[in-house]
Order: sequence, then structure tokens, then C-alpha cells
Amino acid sequence: MKKSLSVVLSLLFMGIFSPVFANTLKWSMPGDSLTLDPHAQNEGPTHMVSRQVYEGLVTHDIGMNIQPQLATSWENTDPETWIFKIREGVVFHDGSALTASDAAFSIIRAKTDPSDMVDLIKSIKSAKAIDDLTLEIKTEGPNPILLNQLVQIFIMSESWSKANGCDVSYNWDAGETSYCASAANGTGPFKITLREQDVRTIFKRNKSWWGDQSQHNIDKIELLPIKNDATRIAALLSGEIDYTNVVPVQDLERIAASSAHKINQVAQNRTIFFGMDQGSAELFSSNVKGKNPFADKRVRLAMYHALDMDAIKDKVMRGQSFPAGIITAPGVNGYTKAHDTRLPYDPELSKKLLAEAGYPDGFEVTLDCPNDRYVNDEAICVAAIGMFAKIGVKVSLDAKTKSIHFKEVKEGDPNPSDMYMLGWGVPTYDSHYVYSYLLASDGSWNKVNFSDARVDELTAAMGVETDIAKRNELIAEAWDIVQDNVPYLPLHHQVVNQASKSNVDVHARINNEPLFYFANVN
Repeated sequence: MKKSLSVVLSLLFMGIFSPVFANTLKWSMPGDSLTLDPHAQNEGPTHMVSRQVYEGLVTHDIGMNIQPQLATSWENTDPETWIFKIREGVVFHDGSALTASDAAFSIIRAKTDPSDMVDLIKSIKSAKAIDDLTLEIKTEGPNPILLNQLVQIFIMSESWSKANGCDVSYNWDAGETSYCASAANGTGPFKITLREQDVRTIFKRNKSWWGDQSQHNIDKIELLPIKNDATRIAALLSGEIDYTNVVPVQDLERIAASSAHKINQVAQNRTIFFGMDQGSAELFSSNVKGKNPFADKRVRLAMYHALDMDAIKDKVMRGQSFPAGIITAPGVNGYTKAHDTRLPYDPELSKKLLAEAGYPDGFEVTLDCPNDRYVNDEAICVAAIGMFAKIGVKVSLDAKTKSIHFKEVKEGDPNPSDMYMLGWGVPTYDSHYVYSYLLASDGSWNKVNFSDARVDELTAAMGVETDIAKRNELIAEAWDIVQDNVPYLPLHHQVVNQASKSNVDVHARINNEPLFYFANVN
């Protein structure tokens, strides 16, 4: 017996066995990160995973204020030149030292196709290392929101990326893959030790992290995606998982009634909406041939007036949503309450508008909807389809897992998406992000094919205007034009509902992106 105990103790000290007192946090959400490549997909859960492992030059703290991260300071030497001082003594998970060259490589990688971050930092003209700890970024004209944009650009090891064939981001949308899709080497507080896509990802504390280790007491995180809401909440209540950042609204009361669990809530920086392809000559799924019903503004307005968002809020969302009149959330620069006022629910007006547009008997179209990305996403689509039916528009539902849904919407593969659900958060907290992706003629997520020359001019102008008052005037004018054109059907702003065991503390943030280096298990 003494000999066996001696062997066990020896193995513990050698690190072969982990101490039994290590704090493990089991985390679940409906879907997994789409990829570990931090530049391949600009998608919420993907960023949630990346941010535990990778870091940027700057970041948002718990209160969403911009703070230094891998850069300790920065300055403008002229309106188009930024100089960043890189934090000294930082090492990647493989033990190699962080340098300014890694930062320059990562920025260039992120702004090069097929990266999904191109639209975010398209103003960056060049990035280069002046010395090991000094980075120079040059922009096309002044960029008043560069720091906001850089929050989303994660820094990779140049040598590790090149050694593993990851010089550029792979084309996720085309079904490609790469070593960096399933392996990660960041500088962050946790390192990934196991990756089983859509099954399990294990993170362990990075003991070499440069940050304040006393901010958290998490030794290990297990991400266990559980698509089915009922199964995920059952796992929480039975103790199989410790925390989920996606809670179905219908389960809030049940969780709240458990003395062993708690709920955290905050209004989310995410708006849910429907897109309608108004630029194609003909819709793929419609019975109308030779023309596109959505190209007529009266049809788009008819679809808008058909939506009873108060009913969806009460019956589908159980009060956990805010009906929206604009496709961006409160707190984003350029948002106004006036723009966020919905047009009235008026199905009789909808029928009149359809008749005026030449569709007195309505038409047919397919609505593409995710079933594991947003709160009650498929249920919202089902409710909306019933409302469209009341005005004579027959909508067929095509609901799929988010990875397939996003690919079909963005790439039109295998078929173009005539109408679809999308949710949009704004990590820069500025309207320019919405315009550069969703409303500019060349926006990579502008799949409604909206195009307006003046909006394109305003998008370019707001990207370089440094006078705050003038810049806000440009944004306001752009929103006036967009609201008048109705390119999207705003639905609602989401609410973040997170739940955990009562002894687990994870801050609820308005972007629903947990920072586990501020989490504790008590």
C-alpha cells in the first residue's frame, strides 16, 4: 500500500496525473465554432472560441471599453500612420516569442482573400514591423475607428502558420480546410489540447500567459455543443454541464426555480432580420418568372407590414426581445430611437401594396432559416410564415444547421437564397461595420443585392471622416436612405440569457461572448 501511494504521489509531482482539485468548467452552446482559423469566419461562436486562445493588439474589457492587449500603447504620427508598441515578454503556446512581425503577418493575412475579415479592415494599406516590438500600420486616409476594428483581428505566429501551410486563411465557404482549422497556437489565457469538431473542445489554462492569472481560477474548459435546447437545459439541470450562454426563453422560469442554478441577463448587441434578394432578375424559388417581386419596394413594405413583432415577442420569445425598426442595436454609434420605431402591423395595407405591385394573389418563395444559431430562430421563421400567409404570400421553410445555412446564404451554394434570416452583432459599435458588410454594394454579406450610389459614397466617407459631428451626419443620412428603401425586414434585438450552476461566475456581456479569464468556480 505504501509503495502504491508513493508511486501515485510521484506521478502527481511529475504532472502525469492532474490534481483532483483542478477547476473544470463545462460549457455548452447550440453550435460549435465553425473553425479554429481566427480569420476564416466572421461569426459569433467562432470568435467566442478564438478569443479564449488568441488575442488582438487591443480588446474590449468586461464593460466593452477598448483596452491594450498585445499592444501596450499606440499613437498617430500622421493621420494615416499608426505606431503600436508590442508587449514585451509575450510567448505563443508553442513557446515562441511574440514580435511585431507576427502582428504584421496576421493583419495582412486577415485582409487577404479568402479571409472573412477583409471588409472589416479594408482601409489598412500596409502593416510592417519597424523592429521586434514596434508595428507600423498605414491606412487609406484617416480611420477614426481603427482600434474598434482591430479588436476582432487575432494575432497568429508567423513561423507556426507558415510551417503548417497556413500562410493565408483557407476558404471555409468553398468547403476547404487546413491545419489551422483544427489546431490553434495563440498567446491567450487558454490553450486548446483537444479538438473534435461539433463534439468536444478542451482548453487548459496557459500557465505562461502574460496576463493576471489571479483574475480567474479555471484550469480546464470543456466545450460540449448541444444543439437541442431541451437536451442542453436538461444537461445543465442534471449537472452534466456547468454553464451555457444560450438559454431558450421557455426554460427561464424552470432554471430560476432551481436553487442550484442562476440566470444572467443583458440586452444583446445583436439584431435579427430577414434579407430579401431585390437585385436578381428572377427569384430562384418563386413561382413568379421573368421578374423579381422583391425588386418592388411596395412588396418589401408589404412583407414588413405583415409582421406582428409584438405577437412574436409575446408568444415565441416570452417577452425576451425588443421589436426592431432598424438592423442595428442600441449602443451602436448611429443608432437612433426614431429609426428604431417599427412601421405598424397592418396586413390590410400589405394586401393593398401587393395588389398595387401586381401581385393581388401573392406569390411563392422559400425562406432559409438556421435552426441552431439565434434564440428560437426556427420558431420565429415558422411564426412569420403564418403571418405572410395571411396576406397571400406562400412561404416555404428551409431550416438547416448554421454551418450549412451561412454557406448557402453567402455563397448561394447549391442554390441562391431568395429570402433568409440573419442576425448581426456590431463588434466595432459603429454603423460603419453594418454598412461595410451588409449595405455597401461590394459588402461581402450584402446578399440582398442592395445598391445605392449615395450609400456607397457615405460608407466610404464615414470610414475616413474624423470630425465626430460631421461623421455622425454622414451616418444619419445613410440610415435615412436605407430605412426608406427597406432592403431588410428588421425583426428584433435579442436578449442575452445565460445560465450556470450557482457556484459558477461568468460575466454576461452584451455581445454574449464569455471571457473565461474573468470567470470563477467557487
